[in-house]
Amino acid sequence: MLYTIYKSSYIGDLLLYGEDGYLKGLELYSKTEIDKRWVRNDSFFKDTIKQLDDYFEGKIKNFSTPLKPKGTKFQLQVFEALLAIPYGEVVSYKDLAKMINNPNAQRAVGNALNKNPIAIIIPCHRVISSSGDIGGFGGGIEIKKKLLALEGVENV
Repeated sequence: MLYTIYKSSYIGDLLLYGEDGYLKGLELYSKTEIDKRWVRNDSFFKDTIKQLDDYFEGKIKNFSTPLKPKGTKFQLQVFEALLAIPYGEVVSYKDLAKMINNPNAQRAVGNALNKNPIAIIIPCHRVISSSGDIGGFGGGIEIKKKLLALEGVENV
């Protein structure tokens, strides 16, 4: 597995890892330990880093990085649905459950979001509670608020 550390003054440093041409993980570096078997390779992530820079500068709304998240069949279905949520929009956990044709799976959807290995690019930050409250986020509520504000979503 290859990795690099993306220096972000916007939300903190991010650990990116992947192989075989795919990004497999993007996590807050402060919350993740690097596997000793991994090899640092900054050039492998050059395009993804450029896209992250552009995203944080408001220049792009979508990523084109090839992704290969790890998860159960259900989690992968949720991750795929997350990619359909447009930039600057939010949906509820209930809405997301309906998007995957499993309307009673709101809690399971929330659990899947907590396992999202490619945060930001697979935009779990765009999911809020039905009441309009911000809901949870693995990176913390303040980071979720920053990401939503970056995309023009306020009053959450």
